[in-house]
Amino acid sequence: MRKALRWLLALVVLIGTVSTAGAATAAEPKAVDIKDRLLSVPGMSLIEEKPYPGYRFFVLNYTQPIDHRHPSKGTFQQRITVLHKDVSRPTVFYTGGYNVSTTPSRREPTQIVDGNQVSMEYRYFTPSRPQPADWSKLDIWQAASDQHRIFAALKPIYSKNWVSTGGSKGGMTATYYERYYPRDMDGVVAYVAPNDVVNSEDSAYDRFFESVGTKECRDRLNGVQREALVRREALKKKYETYAAENGYTFTTIGSLDRAYEAVVLDYVWGFWQYSTLADCADIPADAAHATDDEIWTSVDTISGFSAYTDQGLETYTPYYYQAGTQLGAPTIHFPHIEKKYIRYGYQPPRNFVPRSIPMRFQPFVMDDVDFWVRHNAQHMLFVYGQNDPWGAERFGLGWGARDSYVFTAPGMNHGANVAGLTADQKTLATARILDWAGVAPAAVQADPAAAKPLAKFDARLDRRDVQREPALRP
Repeated sequence: MRKALRWLLALVVLIGTVSTAGAATAAEPKAVDIKDRLLSVPGMSLIEEKPYPGYRFFVLNYTQPIDHRHPSKGTFQQRITVLHKDVSRPTVFYTGGYNVSTTPSRREPTQIVDGNQVSMEYRYFTPSRPQPADWSKLDIWQAASDQHRIFAALKPIYSKNWVSTGGSKGGMTATYYERYYPRDMDGVVAYVAPNDVVNSEDSAYDRFFESVGTKECRDRLNGVQREALVRREALKKKYETYAAENGYTFTTIGSLDRAYEAVVLDYVWGFWQYSTLADCADIPADAAHATDDEIWTSVDTISGFSAYTDQGLETYTPYYYQAGTQLGAPTIHFPHIEKKYIRYGYQPPRNFVPRSIPMRFQPFVMDDVDFWVRHNAQHMLFVYGQNDPWGAERFGLGWGARDSYVFTAPGMNHGANVAGLTADQKTLATARILDWAGVAPAAVQADPAAAKPLAKFDARLDRRDVQREPALRP
């Protein structure tokens, strides 16, 4: 009898245990797919998802106010992409300051921290442009507010540390975002970010071109540039044929002659922006005795004769608008070219924007950002290339900066990165990025020299070649 009771009691306990376990299993919330979580954000919609091993990659639209000060006055759709790894990893917020790429890629800080990456298309670059476009709403505060809203919308999903980054105009953008919303990011990595504080004073660029590289290389470049202006009439006929064959027009800049000189005057700048000292071997050594085709090909390869056509300028109208209203633009001189050969000099951004778009320069905007960085920067890293013209006017740090750095990569151009720094600066920069992202291993916390990227290099995902744009666009 006792045995039967014990058996019955055991059966009841077993049934109760199974029932309880089943109830617990039923009560566990089902994991929500990351796509569903992203699309649950108000104003977020899916354009497409693209596969990539180890990641989910989404191209999205996000509804933004045209004017963040008056959100009721209309909205537009801004493209962003999300390279999703895991919500338990840190997130890197990237913008190049222009169009966003819809191909999966990973910026250097994203590889270093082995994290997620959110990338934003800059407002007014198509298709992220309001229709009709009120160009007065294209300024650095409005763009920083775009980033702030995206961050606020995604932070509940990606709750770990965030680090912002960008190169060139994107480095400027990351800096401006930090200036206006310093509490959003845990760190900033700004690559090759120009800082034109006083738009009318550009002598730093002239000094740069007097000493960059070697005299032999400078002489080769100067010789080709001068010869292209000496042979203006002959090469303009080639340009006319080239424009006709490709359907190029010159309404915005005003004439083919103006476009021709603008391309030629960009030549030396463009070389140092995108090339290295070793590439000087490809420059004609004796320009005076080079053929017209050799001069044309060298200038076209480096500057691009399509750059100042209406078709070449159209994509970059938002950049030139900003350069002519807030960012400023460089002006340099050409002591190796007789004045009789230069008709227009470096032309202002106003010449590259359709006249139907009004522009007025605001002289104190960059001064405000520069002052803030010098005296308030925290967890900010600026990386420049030794041979990059855009680094002639750069950001600096003052008495108020904390845990912030300005490093220069020896011999590098506009593609300078942390990997190109000297060994001690490379490990320090990597250690600080890991720490800001909240993923520094104990060994790195004990000794920054142990710092290295947490993710392995992926040749497709981590392409480090500098994106080539026509010269005089950062």
